[in-house]
Amino acid sequence: MKQSIDLSILVLSYNTKDLTLRCLETIYAHPPTNGSYEVLVLDNQSTDGSAAAVAAAYPQVRLYASKVNMGFGKGNNYLARKAHGTVLLLLNSDIEVMKGSLTRLYECYQVHHKEVGFMGGKLLNPDKTPQPSCGPFYRLPIVFGALFLRGDYWGLTRWSPDRFTIVDWVSGACIITSKQAYNALKGFDERIFMYMEEIDLLYRARKSGSLTAVCPDAQFIHYGSASSQGRTKPILNVYKGFIYFYTKHHDAVSLFILKRMLQLKALGGYTLGLLLGNDYLKKTYGKALRMV
Repeated sequence: MKQSIDLSILVLSYNTKDLTLRCLETIYAHPPTNGSYEVLVLDNQSTDGSAAAVAAAYPQVRLYASKVNMGFGKGNNYLARKAHGTVLLLLNSDIEVMKGSLTRLYECYQVHHKEVGFMGGKLLNPDKTPQPSCGPFYRLPIVFGALFLRGDYWGLTRWSPDRFTIVDWVSGACIITSKQAYNALKGFDERIFMYMEEIDLLYRARKSGSLTAVCPDAQFIHYGSASSQGRTKPILNVYKGFIYFYTKHHDAVSLFILKRMLQLKALGGYTLGLLLGNDYLKKTYGKALRMV
């Protein structure tokens, strides 16, 4: 029979052994004090000994070692099915929990859960400066700002609120929700391997009438892109994510305009690579051009 648990903390690990151990260390150093909890870890076919290290250091963790890399969405869906908690907290392995943050995030969610289905904490860079980690859905003007206007820099495409705020989406590095709300949406779309998963999930949540918010009193350090392989793959996954999201949620005209913007961005990056003799730019944006 399943044990009754208030909060299940779900952590995915992929070749981030040291960061995963640090994440677990900070969870157990600063656990939630307002209910029972469990920690589940899925090792996504790491080759750095992550699974063995977690098993040795934290035998209390419910550890699952996959023989294949499930990716972010499918991995979290797997852990969500295994979780015993009525509330789920999805944490990246490159998160450090700060003192009191798990308690404050859980309390904030309990206060607002009737109107807010999903909530994120306030993410910080390693130097404790705010890390932009929420933003508006990627309508075409927002995509244009992200691609050509350095939208993140100006706070057009993502930002970091200082007070409780309803937003369109929050970073998948730290999301709390009820298991009921998660299951109602059937979790993440498993056809997305990495990038745009949380935006797709929270877009579907909003369409179903469920809001998303940020609780800035709950702060977490986030290292970011720890399990990404080099610099080329993340960019290509972002391209794939945009195209998939627009194919799924928008009309053909919007998809056509999106592809032309992505094409223009890729052409600019590839041309710059040619002019500068930069193999990284030529390789990355050459692949991106072929994609669109």
